Amino acid sequence: MAVPAAWAQDVGWTLVNIDWWTECSGRLNMAQAAVDGRKSQTAARAGGNPGRSVSVTGSGASNSPDNLLSRPVPSSSSRQRRVLFVTTEIADFIKAGGLGDVSAALPRALKPNYDVRVLMPGYRQLLTAGRPIVHVASLPARHDLPACEIGRLLCEDGLIVYVVLCPELYDRVGNAYGDELGVGWADNDIRFARLAMAAAEIVNDASLLEWQVELLHLNDWATGLTAGYVRWLGKRYVPSVYTIHNLAYQGLFPVERLAALGIPSTAFHIDGVEFHGQLSFMKAGLSYASHVTTVSSNYADEITSAPLGCGLEGLLKKRALEGRLSGLLNGIDDHWDPRTDPHLAPNFGINDWHGKRANTQRVRRMFGLAPSSGPLFAVVSRLVAQKGLDLTIQVADAIVQAGGQLVVIGRGEYVIEQALIAMAALYPGHVGVNIGFDEGEARQIYAGSDFLLMPSRFEPCGLSQLYAQRFGSLPIAHRTGGLADTIQDGINGLLFDDMSLETYRATVLRAFDLFRATDLFYAMRRASMAGRLHWRQAVIPYRRLYADLLTEAIVRSDDVVTRR
Repeated sequence: MAVPAAWAQDVGWTLVNIDWWTECSGRLNMAQAAVDGRKSQTAARAGGNPGRSVSVTGSGASNSPDNLLSRPVPSSSSRQRRVLFVTTEIADFIKAGGLGDVSAALPRALKPNYDVRVLMPGYRQLLTAGRPIVHVASLPARHDLPACEIGRLLCEDGLIVYVVLCPELYDRVGNAYGDELGVGWADNDIRFARLAMAAAEIVNDASLLEWQVELLHLNDWATGLTAGYVRWLGKRYVPSVYTIHNLAYQGLFPVERLAALGIPSTAFHIDGVEFHGQLSFMKAGLSYASHVTTVSSNYADEITSAPLGCGLEGLLKKRALEGRLSGLLNGIDDHWDPRTDPHLAPNFGINDWHGKRANTQRVRRMFGLAPSSGPLFAVVSRLVAQKGLDLTIQVADAIVQAGGQLVVIGRGEYVIEQALIAMAALYPGHVGVNIGFDEGEARQIYAGSDFLLMPSRFEPCGLSQLYAQRFGSLPIAHRTGGLADTIQDGINGLLFDDMSLETYRATVLRAFDLFRATDLFYAMRRASMAGRLHWRQAVIPYRRLYADLLTEAIVRSDDVVTRR
């Protein structure tokens, strides 16, 4: 079928450099022999090392991922240091992608060592969640940013969430960034500048919440202005971590918006918020935060050069050389366990392939697929061009012709949604598509599928492959970003190097050979289920980075006192 040429839509948070998408377009040796005939095109890159970290030099090199992992974990003090985690999503209430999952898991994983609290907008989904919100502070209007209230919400497990209550900005039908059709809100600059300003005001006024922030952790473009506001308001310094979850979404707005947002004109320069004549929220975070992280070491390396640097590769390379850029891999938590997950029927564990197959049959019934003994492929994804869904649509015929089936769940860009619906209509009984997202249904698909398709053009970390591996579904992925860091080709999934239809199709056909090579297939399934990266491990470098920044803040404060 014909695939639309334009896959990207402007959904309000600016996606930059669309044109480059086409440009970037042993342990099981005995059993592996069964499928080596199709493996040559996906051999590992010469000299590649998926576990490498960004090289850094100078005095800042102590913050490289390897050093962060090797140093002792700071011990808990009698008073935990206070961290404000600023985000636009949290899976408890609302999520558009991996940021929502990380925002729900990382603050909780840090709780044993730090007093972490979350700050986020008061979306309708949060206001109607049924949990009481206690008003704790009022913030005045600033420039074109309206006045707002700060509410305090307590999650069942004790996590404290501060909510920016401003109904005119956040109490709307839609997702965090746009309406029900995925079209971004026209006032997203005001919406997220209000969130960033609220965070800065909380930092500056230690009495506002009767809880004094000692460190900020900011996430993605929508919170980037926070680091700038803290600098520009100038009342109190706290260190900040700025995490890039996806560099392609940068939050670009016209320069004429500076005054409305309360950004000083003196900040509009190459070392501030200026990006090719526009205002960049992402650039503010990269310019003014104490330390920049991203969500895998491989992606941290990739974004220091074109094309994945999205025009910011020079600044990011500079941060790396300063020791101020780290790639810290995400993890998953105890909720992702097929032995106990309440959404599965039946539950199963390693070597319980009868239970796994029962979930496969359940997924086939859910999507109206015909009975089959062939492999079941799945896509659980945001439906955006980044995810390579155009290639998956084009290999659907090969999957069906070889005796496989395909199910897709997700929501995203309208043109991609319609192309997937058309694909399903071409292959009734063999391809099923559900436009939308339901957490329980997604978990059933992970549990029931044999292979998860992830031909992402780029992938900062990716969580779907980790979920799939834990549920015994082998990911088939482009060797990029966090996919290269978490998937070992021929061990716990399949990787391909060349982002082309031919290479992707060959790797999908390789999966059929693997499915028929029963011993190898089950050995890989066991390896994937046993090799989960848990947040208990993934949180360690964050704890050490926090400790380093807090120590540096004390030294900086002492220096200021001495100069006075």
